[in-house]
Amino acid sequence: MLVIGIAGGSGSGKTTVVKAITKQLSGRVVVIPQDSYYKDSSHLSPEDRQKINFDHPEAIDFELLSRHLKELKEGRTIEQPVYSYITCSRSKTETVTVEPAEVIIVEGILIFTCKELLKQMDIKIFVDADDDDRLMRIIMRDIAERGRTVDTAIEHYCDTVKPMHLQFIEPSKRYADIIIPQGGHNKVAIDIIAATIDKALVHK
Repeated sequence: MLVIGIAGGSGSGKTTVVKAITKQLSGRVVVIPQDSYYKDSSHLSPEDRQKINFDHPEAIDFELLSRHLKELKEGRTIEQPVYSYITCSRSKTETVTVEPAEVIIVEGILIFTCKELLKQMDIKIFVDADDDDRLMRIIMRDIAERGRTVDTAIEHYCDTVKPMHLQFIEPSKRYADIIIPQGGHNKVAIDIIAATIDKALVHK
């Protein structure tokens, strides 16, 4: 079993890289997204929920994420939380059953800020992208998925996303074994990583 961490800023192309690797290693991969492990905020007022900083490490339930990763490595099935950005809460009735696999990919902007997660990773990949490209993707995503307007999406980027990226995400790049420039469009890098994973599995 091989654990791969894939980090990078919001809108860097992490999901594209994950999908490409998953496709090349068909049937051998399970993906654990950091976004499923945001802390439940259903107890907060609607006003306070609007103030949640999703780009700060304290917003993530790293204790549960680390425990779930450990259980998968031990060959046990987990019940992954289902989180809604709209309500800022975890579903109380629904989870996703995740079975162990040869390759476990943990993906998210802040995963390299958690020492317990880092200890469990065999390969650490940081997906890098130009700030302008990331900004455009973030605006499009926030409008489509999080109910923001263009103005509120830009305001959110300037007030939260950019400063948190500089404070937490960019510095975590130093923990990476591999850095992929040009985000998810770097097919050569993705092919090399898939080949490296194949080779590592053989020698595990």
